[in-house]
Amino acid sequence: MKIAVVDGQGGGLGKSIVEKIRNEIKDDIEIIALGTNSLATSNMLKAGANAGATGENAVKVMSQKVDIIIGPIAILIANSMMGEITPIMAEAISTSEARKIILPLNRCNVYIVGTQELNINQMLDYIIEEIKEIRK
Repeated sequence: MKIAVVDGQGGGLGKSIVEKIRNEIKDDIEIIALGTNSLATSNMLKAGANAGATGENAVKVMSQKVDIIIGPIAILIANSMMGEITPIMAEAISTSEARKIILPLNRCNVYIVGTQELNINQMLDYIIEEIKEIRK
């Protein structure tokens, strides 16, 4: 199973996601770090991603080649993350056939009604549960 983790800026969230997956799921998972910038990609690689690529074309191409895409809701919104998510990236991710596991972080001026107020660790636990459910 191939999982893409998409993050930007410093890659801190992506790093936490990669570390959690690596610690909780030991077998047959390939994690692809897709950073909007080289710092984000580098931090996800240091956390244990198998491979990494940076930028718009990498996100566009790899979104079509993975089974799961994980990231904050900002990856679906053009021009979010202070402009790091381009319209092409947002379209590639949102139209991908991959299952999307999206963290509802309210940092891009979007509030999702009905979501619980969870801390990052709780969200990461839900990511692991969802991956395990998909693998069944």
